[in-house]
Amino acid sequence: MELCDKKEFLIQSLVSRGYLRSRDVIEAFRKVNREDFIPGEYRRFAYEDEPLPIGEGQTISAPHMVAIMTELLEPRKSDKVFEVGTGSGYQAAILSLLVKEIVTIELDRTLYERAKKLLSGYANIKVFHGDGSKGIPEESPFDKIIVTCGSDRIYSAWKEQLKEGGMLVVPLNEGYGYQKLAVARKSKGILRVRRLMDVAFVPLRHI
Repeated sequence: MELCDKKEFLIQSLVSRGYLRSRDVIEAFRKVNREDFIPGEYRRFAYEDEPLPIGEGQTISAPHMVAIMTELLEPRKSDKVFEVGTGSGYQAAILSLLVKEIVTIELDRTLYERAKKLLSGYANIKVFHGDGSKGIPEESPFDKIIVTCGSDRIYSAWKEQLKEGGMLVVPLNEGYGYQKLAVARKSKGILRVRRLMDVAFVPLRHI
C-alpha cells in the first residue's frame, strides 16, 4: 500500500474512533505529510497509529494523540498559539493550517535546528530555541497554549502569558511514568483545570 493510501486509511480510522471530528482538522491531517517529520528509517511506519523515534531520546506522538490534542485546543483562524515542545514539528504544522500564528519552542538544539528547517515553508510558524516552561514573554499574550511533553505542573509563565478566556492543553504528571491530559481555561485570572485521560509523554526538560 502506498503512503498516500495508508494516510487516508489512518484518517478514516481516526474519524471512526472519534479522535478526528472537525472538518478543518481532518483536512489539516490530509494536507500535512507525517513522513516528512520522521527520520528516514522509520518513514515506512508514518501512518501506523503509534509514536516513533525522532532522535535525541524524543518521539513524534501517535496520530490519535495529535488528533485528540488538536481537537481539544478548539483551534480558530484568529488564534495565536504557543506550543511547548516543538519536537519533530508535526503538531505545529497541523495547527498552522487551523490558526493565525504558531509560536513554538524546543529545548534540544538538534531537534530545534531540524524542526526550524522543516517548518521554514510555513509562513505563520515561528520556531524558538529555549526552555518552554518560561514561555516567550515578547510573543505573548497567547489565545491558546499546547504542551506536548509531560509537565510536573502548570508554570506561572504559561498562566501569565495566556489571554483572559484562553485555553491550555497539557499532560500533567501523575507519577509512575504517565500523565493526565488536562484542559485549563483562564477566567478572571484563574486557571480552571479539568483532567481527562491517562497519557504517556516524554518529560518536559529545563535548562
